[in-house]
Amino acid sequence: MSANIVSVDEESLRNDIKNLVRKTVEETLNALLDEEASELVGAERYERTAGREAYRSGHYTRRLVTGAGEVELSVPKLRGATFQTAVIERYRRRETSVEEAIVEMYLAGVSTRRIEDVSELLWGAPVSSGTVSNLNERAFASIETWRQRPLEGGYPYVFVDGIYLKRSWGGSYENVAVLVAIGVNSAGDREVIGCSEGYTESAESWREFFSWLKGRGLSGVRLVTGDKCAGMLGALEEVFPGARYQRCTVHFYRNVLGRVPVTRRKAAARMLKAIHAQESREACARKAEEVAEELESMRLGAAARTVRDGFAETLAYTEFPPEHWRRIRTNNGIERINREIRRRTRVVGTFPDGNSALMLVTARLKYIVEHEWGKRRYLDMSKLEEMDELRGKAEG
Repeated sequence: MSANIVSVDEESLRNDIKNLVRKTVEETLNALLDEEASELVGAERYERTAGREAYRSGHYTRRLVTGAGEVELSVPKLRGATFQTAVIERYRRRETSVEEAIVEMYLAGVSTRRIEDVSELLWGAPVSSGTVSNLNERAFASIETWRQRPLEGGYPYVFVDGIYLKRSWGGSYENVAVLVAIGVNSAGDREVIGCSEGYTESAESWREFFSWLKGRGLSGVRLVTGDKCAGMLGALEEVFPGARYQRCTVHFYRNVLGRVPVTRRKAAARMLKAIHAQESREACARKAEEVAEELESMRLGAAARTVRDGFAETLAYTEFPPEHWRRIRTNNGIERINREIRRRTRVVGTFPDGNSALMLVTARLKYIVEHEWGKRRYLDMSKLEEMDELRGKAEG
């Protein structure tokens, strides 16, 4: 029986198959290049015709990295015409899919050295650190163009928040705030309208952020939803004086529940949510007072004071159409984006500078907008128009 057993060297077989595929790709590409040259010249090699427009003048070699490995191309040279192949773009050295994968790996936080190793493993040829840097510069230029794009039309609803990432700063490691803004335009579509670096969420950082948005064309802002931040409120009043501020109800709940013992938080959370389940601002205010009194009866005076001091800031949404209330009274949408950003930036750890952090965050935001949000309308803005018409008639 042992004499009938055939032993196969799997590694050698794989290499032979890979070389065969690579050789086939190389021969096919070279054949296509010669055919293109013949069509351009108007004659086959060594053929004499009256209508030929150019003459062959040998070949030059160049390398191209493909999915089958690195191949050597024999590119025709012509006299009397410039040979520009449609098969392979001039001066191109590797497939676009490879370039895109390299950029994606870098933006996902993979180190340059690791990219070099992975590219050699996957495509049979190493990618130099210079190539990676060039691709990164091209990707960053595209991302920066998107980040700085003009904003056209009105954005009645704007949601803002900041996310902290670690960066190297003068030899030490400190937090850097990346400020993010989402807007709902007059057509009801949701957009990421801003992403900018701020040293901290200070009044000056917010003022610069809002001014930058306004300079790019942000207008028609009627409601800004965000967490309570004194610096942001002052900057908002200065740059967009006509906009109302809506304190995120979820952040408000967290502030109150932070003053409630763990064993009572579920009950307190139900009480707080009841405030914003009412049908009008007046009803919400009455319910807030009831909740504060009940918290006092539970001997939770600090939580009761937090409710009384802050509930009014959470009711600005009631001045807008009820159909919009659920989505404009919280920052949940931007919070979900922040969680995704943290997941993607966790692999980086500490960024070498603020621009790297900003570019990675912006790239992730751009991807979310283009691939996950789709084209479905976020809000029916006709409800806002109807409300404005009714108010105009009432005032008239």
